[in-house]
Amino acid sequence: MELKNLSSNWRKLQETLKKDSPSTAQKRKASTPAAKDGVKRKRTSLSSSSIKESKRSGLGEKPVKKRKMGNLLSAETTVDNASDKHSITAVSQKNGSTTSIVRTKSHTTAEPKPNEGRSPTAEVGKYVALDCEMVGVGPNPDRDSALARVSIVNYNGEQVYDSFVRPKETVTDWRTHVSGMSAKHMADARELEEVQRDVAEILDGSILVGHAIRNDLDALLLGHPKRDIRDTSKHPPYRKIAGGGSPRLKILAAELLGLEIQGAAHSSIEDARATMLLFRRDKEAFEREHAKKWPPIRVPVDKEKQDGDNNGKKKRKGKKKKGRK
Repeated sequence: MELKNLSSNWRKLQETLKKDSPSTAQKRKASTPAAKDGVKRKRTSLSSSSIKESKRSGLGEKPVKKRKMGNLLSAETTVDNASDKHSITAVSQKNGSTTSIVRTKSHTTAEPKPNEGRSPTAEVGKYVALDCEMVGVGPNPDRDSALARVSIVNYNGEQVYDSFVRPKETVTDWRTHVSGMSAKHMADARELEEVQRDVAEILDGSILVGHAIRNDLDALLLGHPKRDIRDTSKHPPYRKIAGGGSPRLKILAAELLGLEIQGAAHSSIEDARATMLLFRRDKEAFEREHAKKWPPIRVPVDKEKQDGDNNGKKKRKGKKKKGRK
């Protein structure tokens, strides 16, 4: 058979096969469900693996997602040197997410007890944060202030102390929209002298954390060693956020912690907890900056020995003089 005839017969055969066989489009339609299932399985596996990767790398969550105070201190707590021996971390898994919750021998940090006074359960520890609320007094309430509430929390944000304080001056502006205080809170308020004694006892030997803490100490008519103060309003990295000035606590909490505080009226417990969180966030830098101003006190080990040797030499010299006479 000639090549020309072979090639023409081959073409006819191909055309016949094309007519008899289903079209490519029909094949695709028939196989669509299987293909879809395959794609679904692939997408599911990919999404689950990507979620796992994002959890490992910490990219699954937005870094500055604003939250309310709630159990934030409990969720991010670390054990303090002295106060938190009773803290344990329980990890719960829900919908694949891991949430850390700290339980203490007392109550969680999300349950403030206004005007409780000294907590019977919360331990003080090495670090405490203090915050006060003020009200306006006298003929110029916008300028003159008096103490109306004092709150102290420990390193883990547990309420150590909270008390309403009865001002000695006549209150002319409760500043309720800011302070959260009103005349009804004065029914069970403590006298300033009692609060001073309680606060001084708690602060004794502790490192005091606060935001513009000097204002709070002045309102309490108390002092505290500068060596033992950590002020978040004076921390250089935090002041950069305010362009070199004193930053507002609300701004720092929003920018650095993703926390919404002072939404309506202030809460001294909430503010004290936010201040402690800010300190803990940059604790090492705080201590480095503090050490530049207040280097550790070094007592010479051989000072007593040197004093003893000097006393011995003086005595021996005196004896020699007597012998020569």
